[in-house]
Amino acid sequence: MTASSDGQFFPTTQHGEAMNLINAKYGQEPGLKAYTHVSDQFGPFATQNIPATVNEAPYILDGLLMNEVGKKIKEQYADTGGFTDHVFGATALLSYRFVPRIRDLPSKRLYLFDPAAAPKEIRGLVGGKIRETLITENWPDILRAVATMAAGVMPPSQLLRKFASYPRQHELAVALREIGRIERTLFIIDWLLDADMQRRAQIGLNKGEAHHALKNALRIGRQGEIRDRTSEGQHYRMAGLNLLAAIIIYWNTKHLGCAVAARKSAGLDCSPDLLAHISPLGWAHILLTGEYRWKTR
Repeated sequence: MTASSDGQFFPTTQHGEAMNLINAKYGQEPGLKAYTHVSDQFGPFATQNIPATVNEAPYILDGLLMNEVGKKIKEQYADTGGFTDHVFGATALLSYRFVPRIRDLPSKRLYLFDPAAAPKEIRGLVGGKIRETLITENWPDILRAVATMAAGVMPPSQLLRKFASYPRQHELAVALREIGRIERTLFIIDWLLDADMQRRAQIGLNKGEAHHALKNALRIGRQGEIRDRTSEGQHYRMAGLNLLAAIIIYWNTKHLGCAVAARKSAGLDCSPDLLAHISPLGWAHILLTGEYRWKTR
């Protein structure tokens, strides 16, 4: 029912047809990001290669709408890189509960339909007025844009990138941004008042980080560098890494279940409160480099 998404950087070769760019955040070597969605059951259900320098926000909906697992998700967690007004608006219109972890939350502003009516205690946090008329006038076009995303006619990331490139010149982009400001304001209020939501988001994002750690352990060949020079080859390389991670998660889950069943049959404690804290993302018991044996003479 819930999922988290985040990008993971991989170094790549400098030559080839694939667009390998340098992001100073990760050093001076070119690379790409694998943007992966991980469900609350730890399974990776969507991944796509994106340039190392782009904003991750537009790709959140791609993973949710590209397969059946993503369409069943109700609450989506993301790091601060996924925070934009357009994503807030689009996820709300597609019936997803978007819960990002926002960096520098005190600097964010609230947008109201009537700022003058705001209590004096929060007037310093008000950033402006919602342009309700603009939303009303563009509502049919907004619904068409959302239907285009839901039907898979165009990847949501492609549409959201277009909106972000000219938010002031295009009325539809501005109208979607206004809807996003409404949703963002409601979210910030809920975030401040709902400690359980903060806890759920942190747990979801921790699962994503643990999944990245597992893939870091698996990418030992060539020190984790993606040597493929074509976009297609890089895609297959990342899909293969995702498949390996999924196999380990499945194997761990199966044997954890056997261990729990054995404890229960032996009359030992298996409290659900304790089981909620176990994870199938460990790999200390797995020989990732294999085992070499020679026949004795």
